[in-house]
Amino acid sequence: MSQAGERTGTRFLEFFTANIRNPNTRRAYARATQDFLTWCHVVGVPSLADVAPLHVATWIELQLQALAVPSVKQRLAAIRHLFDWLVVGQVVPHNPAASVRGPSHTTRTGKTPVLDPSEARQLLDSIDSSTHAGLRDRALIALMVFSFARIGAALSMKVEDVYTQNRRLWVHLREKGGKQHAMPCHHSLEAYLHAYLVETGIKDDPKGPLFRTIGRGTRQLSATALPQANAHAMVRRRALAAGLQTLIGNHTFRATGITAYLKNGGTLENAAAMANHASTRTTQLYDRRQDEISLDEVERVRLDL
Repeated sequence: MSQAGERTGTRFLEFFTANIRNPNTRRAYARATQDFLTWCHVVGVPSLADVAPLHVATWIELQLQALAVPSVKQRLAAIRHLFDWLVVGQVVPHNPAASVRGPSHTTRTGKTPVLDPSEARQLLDSIDSSTHAGLRDRALIALMVFSFARIGAALSMKVEDVYTQNRRLWVHLREKGGKQHAMPCHHSLEAYLHAYLVETGIKDDPKGPLFRTIGRGTRQLSATALPQANAHAMVRRRALAAGLQTLIGNHTFRATGITAYLKNGGTLENAAAMANHASTRTTQLYDRRQDEISLDEVERVRLDL
């Protein structure tokens, strides 16, 4: 391999290792980059330096045929950032994605499925807390509902991130962008976390992961942190067992908690602070109170006059 080829390869790898710190962003950008470069190879683009705006624009149009607009915008951002990095490293002379306009997208309400408060309570009450798995799952779901925690922040917690302050349990969360966030526990969450820590015995392992996998054949907690995919499968399984029809995911509980808080008189500003949002505009995407108003209005369409 030539020195120029080595420099290109090193710069390319540095983009994903040194430049992108968030693991979720890294995975998404890696998938987008792989798909784009594979497509370039298929259509006969010989090298990175030969990629032109026309190639990027054509690929984006093809993406719109299969993916939602937000996903396509993220993919364009990945290609744009990659070539910015390569231009700064003097690997390519210009950024072919810089002049490519992404598809327009505006939204005032998020698409994350949200549970009614009674459904959230039904789910939590349906979990058998006589097992380690049940104690863990109830505590994890309650954490996301009552503290508005993202699944990534919840699963990265250590046992020591649940601590006592002013005679109340608190949780310490590490959110996106390295943001540190601490919150006192709702009394229900406090009870669930306390039962989980004490009855599983992990309270004596402060440096260990808070949420763990279940050991094969033992039905006891292991020392391995629970992966996000496993948490998603657990949530779907628990919802089905509880008789819920809504196709929920991990993010459902963050939106459910924020909506329940606002319905009970909470302010948007405080919800943003509790969710660790930089702007209330982001928090508004999780506010589904308007859904109930819309349903009431739809029911005014009556044919039995």
